[in-house]
Amino acid sequence: MTSPSPSSDRLSAPHQHRLARIELARRTLLETRAPQTQPLLAPWVERSWRRCLELGLEPRQHVAFDAVAASTMHLAIEANQPLLRAAAPVIQSLTRAMAHTRYFAILTDANGMVIDVNGPVDRHNPYAASIARVGVDLSERAVGTTAIGTTLAELQPVWLHRGEHFYDDTSVYSCAGAPIWGPDGQCVGMLDLTGVNVIEQPALKHLVTQSARSIENALTLSRPHRLLLCLNWPGRVIGDDSDGLVGLDQDGQVTALNRPAADMLGIGPGMAPGHCSELFAVPIETLFDAARAQRGQFEVPLWSGLRLCVLAQLNRGGERGVPLHGAVPGVPLKDVETALIRKAVDDARGNVKEAARALGISRATVYRKLGARQR
Repeated sequence: MTSPSPSSDRLSAPHQHRLARIELARRTLLETRAPQTQPLLAPWVERSWRRCLELGLEPRQHVAFDAVAASTMHLAIEANQPLLRAAAPVIQSLTRAMAHTRYFAILTDANGMVIDVNGPVDRHNPYAASIARVGVDLSERAVGTTAIGTTLAELQPVWLHRGEHFYDDTSVYSCAGAPIWGPDGQCVGMLDLTGVNVIEQPALKHLVTQSARSIENALTLSRPHRLLLCLNWPGRVIGDDSDGLVGLDQDGQVTALNRPAADMLGIGPGMAPGHCSELFAVPIETLFDAARAQRGQFEVPLWSGLRLCVLAQLNRGGERGVPLHGAVPGVPLKDVETALIRKAVDDARGNVKEAARALGISRATVYRKLGARQR
């Protein structure tokens, strides 16, 4: 399939130059198979193109955007319920951030199958409708180079614009993608932001990366734990998505940790984190006592010789309850809840309906929680 491109006289000079470089790269790498002699493409794009060629794919082949079997789709949806629950509020927020850009969000499992779509999808546009469907296989093997396939192959955030996609059929898309790491250190899926015949928005790579991290944190917090350790380096204030998160059971065994925590503690992909006594050079009682005393953040030595700031929080709901990450010790939960609702209303510039939609609650609940009279 083909699609008209935006008129070249409406494109800025830098954008025209960018498209020209992409076209040159296509002629060099895809038509003549010659190596890249000048940096026309990001390295991950070239590697993806070469993987596609090795699979015997050809750029001019038609892309069908096939769905997996219904039974396979249902099994994947069921298996990815924790990911879907963790991602839902995050995706609602990020779609607000790009509401006027004509980009939409796609969530896939670790194999590249679409498990959720959110945002302004133009269902009358076949290019949008063909990929924005639950059950569609958007892996590299199925549809060539896209942010989805490349992210899952490279396990890093990527940005691709138009002709950087492998197939001619997919050169209408611009997309950003980031992997989502589970609490066990394995990639569980990816988050993609895609537009059809839209202007390039490289900033979306940062947005999708931050959003993927928020999903990872929600997945970590959903794991059973008795003690939550929020980590950061000395000099940093604990309380945002850059924190490392470590969940411990009552015996000090690590039950979950997010990617920043693994990086801070030197735990590589696939490595078992083990017991907290193997990571922190303090007795386990010190961490639990700090949480009971609501001590606030304090420095803790690691066996590596490094030091981290730690905020220890007891999960008072037991092994299954989830504490509110970022809550200030000693502040009642209802006050934190009210502050979050008020912030959502502020972010929506006073639009209560929009704030309620972002939070997943009713407008009446927003008014009631804020103690305001419904207008």
